Amino acid sequence: MSKKLMAPSLDPVSKQIVEQLQLDGRKSYAEIAKVVGLSEAAVRQRVQKLTDAGVMQIVAVTDPMRLGFSRLSMMGIKVLGDIRTVADRIAEMPEVSYLVMTAGAFDIIVELVCEDDNALIEVLNGKIRAVEGVAATETFMYLNIHKQKYDWGTR
Repeated sequence: MSKKLMAPSLDPVSKQIVEQLQLDGRKSYAEIAKVVGLSEAAVRQRVQKLTDAGVMQIVAVTDPMRLGFSRLSMMGIKVLGDIRTVADRIAEMPEVSYLVMTAGAFDIIVELVCEDDNALIEVLNGKIRAVEGVAATETFMYLNIHKQKYDWGTR
């Protein structure tokens, strides 16, 4: 399930469309069309191409703590062997909301969203540490989500 990241070549209009949707993912194609100078149909086509290409997703961003997931954490994982294989296995776990392979003290960093401490313990001991190649973990518990932003644009 590994994805090779490729820098997409977006023209200025596509970048404007992405930025408009980052500001408000519910903005209509007609509203975006007025801002970028295209027809509504052209905006719809471009959005479809951007989503099909995996350049962007249009989703509802929630606060997990307000939805009953009271235990959020970041976990650093040290791996013995092929990092990609371990990353693929861990990425399949529903509690993992974010996973990156890194260079540094940890080979993989994951964000976990769990209902409570017992669920986190089960994920840690019953799932992550059970993956062949996981050598060590360090968990960083979230106390508060102080900033969560998705409108950084296309720069």
